[in-house]
Amino acid sequence: MESHKKLVIGLFGFGVVGEGLYKILQQTPSLHASIKKACIKHPGKKRNAPESLFTQNGDDLLNDPEINVIVEVIDDADAAFKIISTALKNGKAVVSASKKMIAEHLREILDLQKETGMPFLCESAACASIPVIRNLEEYYDNDLLHSLKAIVNGSTNFILTKMFEDKLNFTDALILAQQLGFAESNPKLDVEGYDAVNKWTILLNHAYGIVTDISKILFTGIQNITLNDAEVAQSRHYDIKLVANAKKLSTGKVAAFVLPHFVTLDDQLAFVKNEYNGVVIESGFADKQFFYGKGAGSLPTGSAVLSDISALRYGYKYEYKKLYYHTPGELSYDFYLRVYLSFSELNSIPKEEFEWIEEWHGGQERSYLVGVIHFEKLRSSDWWKTDGVSLIVMPDDVIEDVDTRKLKKKSLQLAGL
Repeated sequence: MESHKKLVIGLFGFGVVGEGLYKILQQTPSLHASIKKACIKHPGKKRNAPESLFTQNGDDLLNDPEINVIVEVIDDADAAFKIISTALKNGKAVVSASKKMIAEHLREILDLQKETGMPFLCESAACASIPVIRNLEEYYDNDLLHSLKAIVNGSTNFILTKMFEDKLNFTDALILAQQLGFAESNPKLDVEGYDAVNKWTILLNHAYGIVTDISKILFTGIQNITLNDAEVAQSRHYDIKLVANAKKLSTGKVAAFVLPHFVTLDDQLAFVKNEYNGVVIESGFADKQFFYGKGAGSLPTGSAVLSDISALRYGYKYEYKKLYYHTPGELSYDFYLRVYLSFSELNSIPKEEFEWIEEWHGGQERSYLVGVIHFEKLRSSDWWKTDGVSLIVMPDDVIEDVDTRKLKKKSLQLAGL
């Protein structure tokens, strides 16, 4: 798409993000971009735009030869995939904010881009206002990218901040998040980790060339975190965050998971409060770099959509260098995790699954332990997700050579517990 070519946009969805984008484009003539038609579901709603802008028929946008960009900001993943597939096949560039749709159809979307040669940009689908996809695409060579860890869900981070700093319990913190518009009325996608792992699927592709789906990534959310866990964290000078983690192992493969973490107070992610997101990228030469910004809300999301539209003016498209020009990364499950577990019933914890247990604290209402367990044992079971059990990853999380570490640790004997 030549730099001088005017962008004529067909917009699917006119909620807070769609309407915000419409206003911004009206106020930014230098972008040479305008919305010709917007497809909506509910025509009766009052909207701050002329009636002639709207249609309920998506084909009015997808088959209009004048429209050369489709922007899709709807929350129906199946409908979104049909829209973007048709748009790409019809020779239109696509900008999408639908992380669930992209995570579920990643391989198909990659194939469509190859087949059609059309750009598909989705910066707003992961970390909203933080330009992390573009940076991973352009800046970090696959061989030099040691690790990536991030807070990618603003709702859960807000809830944890309120539990940690204001001593609210989980339920009260969630209600507050809903009242302020940071969590949906049905918060399951956020609090149980689904939103975060969808975003992580997208970022793993741009970081390491890994094409996978959420069934292959171990994850949970913050639904079982208790005030007692927050007190333990504070006594150890830790914070609790829901962290998406990817780390290159000595084998060259990648360990990736999305789990609650204890983070030390000097960790960059400890500074990420409330609805903000943060990404720490560690590479061979640049050491650690920290990206920080708002991860939710209409304007942060709208700004990322706008940056993608702007990039289309000069024909920008993702090259997927890590996937197509390097040996793509591969997930590994062969490593160990150092974890904290709190629980109300001892018999809910299979102690024999642990390589060793370093600490054991018994309490009247809740007890906890710190121990090392093979990652595959967590993948193949869900006892650690059940009610009354809380698993949090320790700061020195991934252990590769368990035997060497074993010799250096004073372990408690399992038989004596």
